Amino acid sequence: MQASEMQRVLEVQKQAYIREGIPSLERRRDWIDRSIALLKKHDMQFVETLNADFGNRSKTQSYLADIFSTVNTLKHARKHMKRWMRNEYRSTGMPMRLFGSRTELRYQPLGTVGCISPWNFPVNLTFAPLGCIFAAGNRAMIKPSEFTENTSALMTELISEYYDESEMACFPGGPEVGTAFSALPFDHLLFTGATSIAKHVMRAASENLVPVTLELGGKSPVVLGRSADFELAAKRIMAGKTLNAGQICIAPDYAMVPSDSVGKFVESAKSAVGTMYPDLKHNQDYTSILNQRHYERINGYLEDARDKGAEVVEINPAGEDFSQQDSYRIPPTLVLEPTDDMQLMQDEIFGPVLPVKSYQNVDEAVDYVNEKERPLALYYFGSDSREREKVLSSTISGGVSVNDVIWHIGEEEYPFGGVGPSGTGHYHGIDGFKNFSHARTVLHQSKFEKFMAMARPPYAENAINRFKGMM
Repeated sequence: MQASEMQRVLEVQKQAYIREGIPSLERRRDWIDRSIALLKKHDMQFVETLNADFGNRSKTQSYLADIFSTVNTLKHARKHMKRWMRNEYRSTGMPMRLFGSRTELRYQPLGTVGCISPWNFPVNLTFAPLGCIFAAGNRAMIKPSEFTENTSALMTELISEYYDESEMACFPGGPEVGTAFSALPFDHLLFTGATSIAKHVMRAASENLVPVTLELGGKSPVVLGRSADFELAAKRIMAGKTLNAGQICIAPDYAMVPSDSVGKFVESAKSAVGTMYPDLKHNQDYTSILNQRHYERINGYLEDARDKGAEVVEINPAGEDFSQQDSYRIPPTLVLEPTDDMQLMQDEIFGPVLPVKSYQNVDEAVDYVNEKERPLALYYFGSDSREREKVLSSTISGGVSVNDVIWHIGEEEYPFGGVGPSGTGHYHGIDGFKNFSHARTVLHQSKFEKFMAMARPPYAENAINRFKGMM
């Protein structure tokens, strides 16, 4: 039933695009304005549903990440879309220039973009991409995560209130809905989530040759140089690792630390966590793991690491007992000198656990990063410009923050996306606008026939020589 309803709505949207033509600037602005109005009016409802879905989620962090930053993203697209929509003119090459040709590049809407959004930032990762999708003149269909059931239900209700189904529609549900959604003949499909699921999504989309943008994740490394300010680095790394309890696609996943500075980093990390979270178990600022399955998965990583000989350092400032609790909180935890056979060094952790590996020289750290699949983010801390450039030029990742973590995602005019196993395609800013547009080359040919006739039969005996001369 749901599959046929999704197919019907997609057909409604496709027919609306054909009937109404390319949406005007005003129409696109209206679509974005309605999303902004929806989020601003119902901001605290979303904060409350997110808190309910997670068991406990920092309300301030929910507001910052899912409401404030999302509205800013939408406003950025609204402000700049007129410039993005302009036709692009490039120099006309030979022999077209000789013929008197003029060429332009027009960015057309694709039509309907399908969006599969994840549970970790369900509001942001549904509405923020709409800035570029709507700016490019597309309609949208949304499949939110079933794991944040309350938030998905609220989004579905409000989207139907603020938008006609010919503009945007939302379809909550479990794996069967996701499977059917992925198989629809969209004009583009955006998936944000786990790499393992992305393979199924991409396979389903390929049946209809639907182009896909995949925003995935991976094991984003932190390289601390010998010149790093370890106290400052620990504050920023642990802030990133505990934001949303580490359930972030660009969370620092492991740290490479000079061998003679591991102790300094550990102590700095303990101090940083203690300052942010003097207690954890009932602290409303400290977010829970989403559900029991993920709670058991992360604790399984820690148990596996202990069994294989790693030193596990739990940062628990108030010495609280987490064996009995009303949610799924895990204290920030460092795992020292993990080995590659440990599960937490093979899988993306997606939790408040940070493996710490030592290195003797930066080449060793770079080699280790390069042995792994290309991550969504990479982080470098240090003031040595030569070392920094060594790390940046010798590694590949989706994006980079220098002397911080995560914040590069907030640069709205710069593309955000992965590379290889961490994703394909970009959004944010003009790059997102182009990602969700069709770049259409339009040639305007002149009426000048003297040279045009050379390209048509009957050819002169010296035609090849004349073309050689032009070449």
